[in-house]
Formats: sequence, structure tokens, C-alpha cells
Amino acid sequence: MRKCLVCEKGNLVKVEDIILEIEGYIFVVDGLRCTHCKEEFPYPSETDKVIDAARKLGVWPEPLKLYRHLSRSGGGLMFRVPVDLEKQLKLDEKTEIAITKVGNKIVIEPKE
Repeated sequence: MRKCLVCEKGNLVKVEDIILEIEGYIFVVDGLRCTHCKEEFPYPSETDKVIDAARKLGVWPEPLKLYRHLSRSGGGLMFRVPVDLEKQLKLDEKTEIAITKVGNKIVIEPKE
């Protein structure tokens, strides 16, 4: 038996009831579960099947990369959020966002 990669205390056992939830859709897949910490590891082939099904259902979109020009407003720069992203992320003018610099990238996400 293989030891758990997370807790290193339990053994990984085969299971057939790992539940993956994507945008309200429930998928039940095979994989391994730790006997100690209960961490689950779906088999890669099972994960691939879920991704294929989710893409067919339209709930697993391809990565999105948009290009926009910045505008100047007052003393700073600003950019516009496209309407389709606004709707998908359920944003409005009251939504608080977090802006993070990660290396040479800017990550903007709604505050949860």
C-alpha cells in the first residue's frame, strides 16, 4: 500500500465515490483516499473524463486572456471589465476586488 502524500500517516485505498462538483454539476469518480486524513486523489483518467464532460456541458471554459488598453483617470490608471466577465462573475459597482502583484503579473479577483 502507498502512503498518503499529504499527511504521510495513512494508506491510500481504492474508492469509487469521490465527488467532484463543477458549477453545480456533480461527478462521481474513482481514485484513492487516505485512511487517515481522508484526502482524495482522483485517477488522472477519471479527471480527464470529467473535464471532457464539463466542456461539453459548457461549464469548463478554455482559459481566457483578454487584452485591453489602460486609461488615465485622475492620478492613476484604470481599465474596463468587459460585460461578459461582469455577468459571469456577477460583478457590480459595489463589488470589492483584491489586486495582487505576483511576479510581473497583476491578479484581480472579487473579494470573498
